[in-house]
Amino acid sequence: MPRWRLLVAAAALVVYALVSWALMAWWPDSPWAVALLFGPLLVPMAVAALKQRQWLSLVAALALAAVLVLVVQRGGAEVNRLYVLQHAAIHALLAWGFAITLRPGGTALITMMAERIHTVFTPEMRAYTRWLTGLWVWYFMAMIAVSFVVYLLAPWPWWSFYCSVLTPLAAIVFMVAEHWLRYQRHPQFERVSLTQVMQAWKAQR
Repeated sequence: MPRWRLLVAAAALVVYALVSWALMAWWPDSPWAVALLFGPLLVPMAVAALKQRQWLSLVAALALAAVLVLVVQRGGAEVNRLYVLQHAAIHALLAWGFAITLRPGGTALITMMAERIHTVFTPEMRAYTRWLTGLWVWYFMAMIAVSFVVYLLAPWPWWSFYCSVLTPLAAIVFMVAEHWLRYQRHPQFERVSLTQVMQAWKAQR
């Protein structure tokens, strides 16, 4: 991907994160806030369900949309709790998606991705990528724990900032730090770029 496209995508993500934070912090009951925060999840889910004729998934998307409408109509603290549950559910699903590949005899998710990238894949690399898959599981679970602590102990604008700004930033920092530390600890590993990692992730999905 050209560098200018990466910069545009990064700028768009920053704007989206800041707008989401503002809406969630000061106008959480607004239908626009709910649409902006849940739309990117529900719309792709419904479209994919239609294309693949997965009627159960389509019904689930429509049911969730109906729940959102009811919660917004009631307003108050229930909307805030819905945001917290959404954040926790997304990270729990990600943790489960990584963890289930760590079953004995299975191939870890990051191992599968790495096999798509590396021309030479050693047993040492297999062990490392399996360990890294487990590390991501712990990362997602830690994000849920921090979310609940911030929600219970801090003002609502703090939690909304954690959710919309710090959460994606933490994931980026985690990826970049791991990418750098990997070659400090294992300089013998074949070098790959973050762009190749993202392409492998998309292909795995």
